[in-house]
Amino acid sequence: MGEQLFYYLNVLFGSTMFRVEAFRDAASAMEQEKEILLEMIHNIQNSQDMRHISEGEREELNLTANRLMGRTLTVEVSVETIRNAQQQKSLLHATKMIDEIVNKLLDDLEDAKIRLMSLYGACTSDVPAGPIDQKFQSVVIGCAIEDQKKIKRRLETLLRNLENSEKSITLLEHQKSSVRQSCNSKQD
Repeated sequence: MGEQLFYYLNVLFGSTMFRVEAFRDAASAMEQEKEILLEMIHNIQNSQDMRHISEGEREELNLTANRLMGRTLTVEVSVETIRNAQQQKSLLHATKMIDEIVNKLLDDLEDAKIRLMSLYGACTSDVPAGPIDQKFQSVVIGCAIEDQKKIKRRLETLLRNLENSEKSITLLEHQKSSVRQSCNSKQD
């Protein structure tokens, strides 16, 4: 009788463990989906296309975007990661290193991008195009696996946002030079 009960409970725990992990994975996917939606809304609000529509249309789209942003922010999904003291310390250190670069972003955009790329290179198993920040890599290795994935996603998002910002700046500069050329040719 005892062996049968042990076997039954073991099967029950095995099934439950699978369901718990599936539940955590689904919640993590929802966290990521929320981040993606917020980024998409933000990118639409700041896109060049918004400058090429009428003021009334732009206002209507901004109201819709703000409403969607607000509704998205009302969704709270949180998957807690179990960490030991060393993993917690490593996570705080890695976050601080990223935050320091982000805080200096406006001072020197190109340097910040290079530094973020070296941090990202430290998080990927692929051979990166540029240098790897060895110190950051050792800090990230000390983090829990779930935290390592989140750090990598954060860096991907930051780099993607920088890329989009650079494109916007380039377009604006191109538009300014086109307007100047047009004005200069009219004066001739």
